[in-house]
Amino acid sequence: MKKFLMAAAVGTLTGAIVTTQVAAPLLAQEQARTTNVYEQLDLFGDIFERIRSQYVEEVDESELIEAAINGMLTSLDPHSSYLSPEDAADMRVQTRGEFGGLGIEVTQEEGFVKVVSPIDGTPADTAGIEAGDFITHVDGESVLGLTLNDAVEMMRGPVGSEIVITVVREGEPEPFDVSIIRDTIKLTAVRARTEQETVVLRVTTFNDQTFKNLEAGLAEEVEAAGGMDAVRGIVLDLRNNPGGLLTQAIKVSDAFLEKGEIVSTRGREPEDGERFNATPGDMANGKPIVVLINGGSASASEIVAGALQDHRRAIVVGTKSFGKGSVQTVMPLRGDGAMRLTTARYYTPSGRSIQALGVSPDIVVEQPRRAQEEEDETDVSARPTRSEADLRGRLDNDSLSEDEIRQIEEEQAEAEEAAKLREDDYQLAYAIDILKGLTALQPGEQ
Repeated sequence: MKKFLMAAAVGTLTGAIVTTQVAAPLLAQEQARTTNVYEQLDLFGDIFERIRSQYVEEVDESELIEAAINGMLTSLDPHSSYLSPEDAADMRVQTRGEFGGLGIEVTQEEGFVKVVSPIDGTPADTAGIEAGDFITHVDGESVLGLTLNDAVEMMRGPVGSEIVITVVREGEPEPFDVSIIRDTIKLTAVRARTEQETVVLRVTTFNDQTFKNLEAGLAEEVEAAGGMDAVRGIVLDLRNNPGGLLTQAIKVSDAFLEKGEIVSTRGREPEDGERFNATPGDMANGKPIVVLINGGSASASEIVAGALQDHRRAIVVGTKSFGKGSVQTVMPLRGDGAMRLTTARYYTPSGRSIQALGVSPDIVVEQPRRAQEEEDETDVSARPTRSEADLRGRLDNDSLSEDEIRQIEEEQAEAEEAAKLREDDYQLAYAIDILKGLTALQPGEQ
């Protein structure tokens, strides 16, 4: 017994010595790191004091500190930033869906302002601003070297006032100016309509109203069509949708999924990760869905497209999305300001991150640019054509009943309507054609 106790005592003592030997260097490293941080803070205080007392002009100390804070945050990534009390108030207003401005979602790339997407029906959209455009000057003043917040501030102004922005666009040989009249931006989160027995849900943003608008819009169109049985399918149009609230993206995805994961987020620490799952109930009753995306579809739009794609609930059509796969948390600060900080990455149900990669469509369909010149009126192909049915004294078709003839005429009218839609919006027409094909493949009722 004595030997056992002695061995145990020696083992414990040895373990204590080893632990002390290992912990000592780690403790020293931590102390050195802490000391270095305090030295850097002392350096910051020294520089701040010298600027305040020796700069050629008197400075506003609060603006200087705000600039230092914003510089620290923007050095992390393009989406982290400091929000002054005014900016924080503006952000809260935008989330509710009404604000003043041009109507564009922007980010920063290579020192210039890059348009993520114009918002439907806004002054920027009407003026022809496109996703991927670079804004280099505002009213003749360069934005190079400015923070994103400062550049955005330059574009703000009274409703009704004019602004001239200089745009660099891929495919255009030279920069060009665009004149825009500022206006109050009222966001309609979802616009619903029916095209060729297909309900088109145009989702422009993910704000507090998105899911509620989508639910009401779909119900209204289905009722007008005479019930879900009369609907061929649904097109969820997320083109040029810059994103918004994560909670709304989850609700929209859940609306069309019966079960399974919608999205997961993973932060710095494993315990900070979250998973969001669908609840039973499919708003579309299993009808086929096509999701439309393009380079202006970002963030929350990509969550929805990725979730429906991974669950094979929808076919994704269009071009590759923007690729913003990070989550920002807005943290209130003293003095009514706020900090927007990137706190996590999000992942689609299959576990893929779309950060900087985007969602790749199942079927790539480019939106052709409209021809700038009208078709030559002398072109023979542009002249109206005549057929046997136009000839006076023609023979009637005696092999078809009146109902069959009426059905053929309705099908011809639908085909002509589809052809017109292809001229107006080729990507949407393509999506509807896909739904027609899917419907044709479904077995008929016995």
